[in-house]
Amino acid sequence: QVQLVESGGGLVQPGGSLRLSCAASGFTLDYWAIGWFRQAPGKEREGVACASNSDNNTYYAASVKGRFTISRDNAKNTLYLQMNSLKPEDTAVYYCAAANGRRLCRANEYDYWGQGTQVTVSS
Repeated sequence: QVQLVESGGGLVQPGGSLRLSCAASGFTLDYWAIGWFRQAPGKEREGVACASNSDNNTYYAASVKGRFTISRDNAKNTLYLQMNSLKPEDTAVYYCAAANGRRLCRANEYDYWGQGTQVTVSS
């Protein structure tokens, strides 16, 4: 069965960095659309970064472009989100997600979700 498990969240100071990991099982990452989403209290779930090898598409939200990088290690079947120059407004629960096929970077496009990991950016 498809499972996604996030890790790597925590408390970091503004300007700091974190790398989130998402261990996948039950499918091969390379052939699925994958993405990172976040949700802050009282806000909608937001697409942060999405990628698909099927069409070589990569998307970043304007608010994170140049600071965040999505990547995957196919040998380890693991998805990553490298987050640099973190800002307080990046504080949210971060989720990894997957779908079998091409997808837009919208939460309602994705079928499988991890449990989420909290990222808090504060001094």
